[in-house]
Amino acid sequence: MAKLYFNYSTMNAGKSTVLLQASHNYVERGMQTYLMTADLDDRAGKARIASRIGIGAEADTFRKGEDLFAKIMARLNDGPCSCIFVDEAQFLQADQVWQLARAVDDLGVPIMCFGLRVDFQGNLFPGSAALLALADEMREVRTICHCGKKATMVVRKDADGTVLKDGDQVQVGGNERYVSLCRRHWREAVGDRA
Repeated sequence: MAKLYFNYSTMNAGKSTVLLQASHNYVERGMQTYLMTADLDDRAGKARIASRIGIGAEADTFRKGEDLFAKIMARLNDGPCSCIFVDEAQFLQADQVWQLARAVDDLGVPIMCFGLRVDFQGNLFPGSAALLALADEMREVRTICHCGKKATMVVRKDADGTVLKDGDQVQVGGNERYVSLCRRHWREAVGDRA
């Protein structure tokens, strides 16, 4: 039975690595997969999913307002597909998550989404909130804070290394801009020691 999965974590936990490995496992067994990523994240190149450890794959992109159910149906009409993988799932809109759920239910294809749970201010991304509500299964991809505890939060830094408390929710970046921390060290970094 097909399911909607949400694999979530903070920055630099290896979500893309896990996605690429899972897709490779399907392909290695002669099955086809369909990879999608947000069009606004082109750090690895346009229409590409890549990991910090050096592996990558070409992917289709999704953009705000796009009908993902129609996009998936078109892909399935082109030939068999054993699993769909969505990277940067935090950038999905809530209605797009409903479209993914509909594709799982009505088209019978499993969909594995990978993304951030919270932003640098500790707030859920809209796509992540919808996935937390609708996913059949959720899995945390763990990473650690500098203290060794599980990292559940992330801070955004400016070019000088100053922790930012305000700004747009979406600002694409990597290790140069974001640091994953445990909640205690995140609170210290943003000046909340209450």
